[in-house]
Amino acid sequence: MTWNIVRLEDISATPWRNGGGVTRELAMGPDAGDWAWRMSVADVDASGPFSKFEGIERWFAVLEGAGVQLDVAGVPHRVTTADAPLFFDGGAATGCELVDGKTRDFNLMVRRGPKPSRMLRVDGRFAETLHAGITIAVYAHSSAATVLFDEETLQLAPASLAWRTVAASAAVRVAGQALWMEIPA
Repeated sequence: MTWNIVRLEDISATPWRNGGGVTRELAMGPDAGDWAWRMSVADVDASGPFSKFEGIERWFAVLEGAGVQLDVAGVPHRVTTADAPLFFDGGAATGCELVDGKTRDFNLMVRRGPKPSRMLRVDGRFAETLHAGITIAVYAHSSAATVLFDEETLQLAPASLAWRTVAASAAVRVAGQALWMEIPA
């Protein structure tokens, strides 16, 4: 299987019903009608509640701006561009207060299953040995990223997402500033 690639600039923004921002849905799998996972970038213009997604694991990372203060089921979490992505229950009541102005955030939502999903921030270099039955994704945000999948090299432009399903064991290395995601297939 080869890489699927989408650039943020090629995706239309969908305004939120509450007027607090817009979302760009970058990818869904296995299809948009009945997704098991979804990746999106949100521009948050105003503080307010998050939509609830029952039965969903949610990952949240700040890409630009001073950050947010999230209240997830009564527990406060400050998330900035320097912090690791936050993992939380998508069905939990979640409020969002902007720290100092607008933010741009990355969201990974995965339907709960027997194996957990994973998201981490790469700042420099990252290496992982993967096994079959997983979907991987890399989002290069502020600069380009290089992904080496076994002997195949992918140059990923800033504000671009690449994803693929791993069919057999593989060694992966990522260089640059990016988000790394693993989704059980």
